[in-house]
Amino acid sequence: MFERVLGLPAHPLFIHAAVVLVPLLAVAGILYAVWPGARRHVRWTLIVLAVATPGAVFAAKESGEAFAGSDNFQSPQLQADIETHEGFGNNLFLVVLGLALVALALAYLVRPLPAGSVGPVAAHWALAGLTVLLGLAAFYFVFKAGDTGANMVWNGF
Repeated sequence: MFERVLGLPAHPLFIHAAVVLVPLLAVAGILYAVWPGARRHVRWTLIVLAVATPGAVFAAKESGEAFAGSDNFQSPQLQADIETHEGFGNNLFLVVLGLALVALALAYLVRPLPAGSVGPVAAHWALAGLTVLLGLAAFYFVFKAGDTGANMVWNGF
């Protein structure tokens, strides 16, 4: 299912959704967590991104595993590079899944409040801290997965 789209390898097509959605989810989550004024503007965007992004990363990961099985990629050096790239992709999926769950909890528990109101402070700070950490980890892993993949494709050209 994740091997080809209209005869083309699916992985180069699917990764673009992950490369766009992961940073958007991280930014929206961090904004929602640390800037109360942004919450009423970002809440539904955060919820949509928290639902869509893990699916995009999963499709990219699964299509990459199917792509790696191609007969063209069987040299030992290339397989070692693929393993490194795959490790970053697997870590990215786990981090994005965690970020999405924390972002949904944050959007549910820490709603935009009228001026002067106080929300669930302990839940807010715990979820905000997790959101920032997972958001930064998502930035790191999407960069490393993309960098290792791009180096495999473009190194030597």
